[in-house]
Formats: sequence, C-alpha cells, structure tokens
Amino acid sequence: MRTDSKLSRMLHVLLHMARQEKSFTSDEIAKMLTTNPVVVRRTMSGLKKAGFVKAEKGPGGGWQLAQDLSNISLFDIYEAVGEPTIFALGNERDHPDCIVEQIVNEALDQALNEAKLLLIQQLKSTKMSELALEFEQKFNLQQCTKSHD
Repeated sequence: MRTDSKLSRMLHVLLHMARQEKSFTSDEIAKMLTTNPVVVRRTMSGLKKAGFVKAEKGPGGGWQLAQDLSNISLFDIYEAVGEPTIFALGNERDHPDCIVEQIVNEALDQALNEAKLLLIQQLKSTKMSELALEFEQKFNLQQCTKSHD
C-alpha cells in the first residue's frame, strides 16, 4: 500500500519558503517534489484557504508564506492538506455477527484511536518554527564541519 506523503511534502515546501523568503512558482515546487504543477496548485490551495500561504499571479509571482511559522502547528498543516489517513491498518468487516471478529475489531479500534490521539497531540504541540530552528542548527553544524575538513 502506498503511503500518503502530502503532509511531509507540504512541511518540506513551507520550510524552504521560510528559509529562502521568496516566492515559489508551482513549477518550482513541482520540481522540488517531483510531481506536476497541477498537484501542487491543488494541495497549495488548501494551505491558501487556511491562510498559511498566499499566491501572487503574473511575472515574479508565486506562492509565499502568509504567516509566521511560530503561529503554525504541524496539525494545522495536517488539517489544511485534507487530514490524510494516518494508519493503513483496518478491520475485517465481512462477518459482523462473528464474536471473534467483533472482539478483534474492538481491540484494534481502541489501539488505533489511542495511537491517533497521541499522534494528533504531538502534531498540535509542534510548531513549524521548531522544525525551521532544528534545520538551521543542523545546517550550520554541517557547514562548520565542512569548513574544518
């Protein structure tokens, strides 16, 4: 089963936007993500609707951040990209009268719900600015290491 990487991909794009402080065209973002501009525009429209990015048309236009990263949680982006399915696990529902199936489904439902709540709590508590800071620290450390080689 193919994983849904919309959230990861949009977090990636937003961090590049914040770091470079420039507009990115749909074509540039598509190249960055190895996809096509139509997919980019469709996904970015959710971020625009949520107020996280804005779009300028015409020459020199493109997508830009509309908010400071400290105001945006990972959960905010998760919601803006359409709340992709978190887990690929699912229950068998072929025999709803089967007591074994009922017990198994209840146990799996409980475990999945608890895991989803934990993940959502983590997404809500992590700000985009934390990721940007971590990137800068690792990037600077890497540059420092390279200059000493």
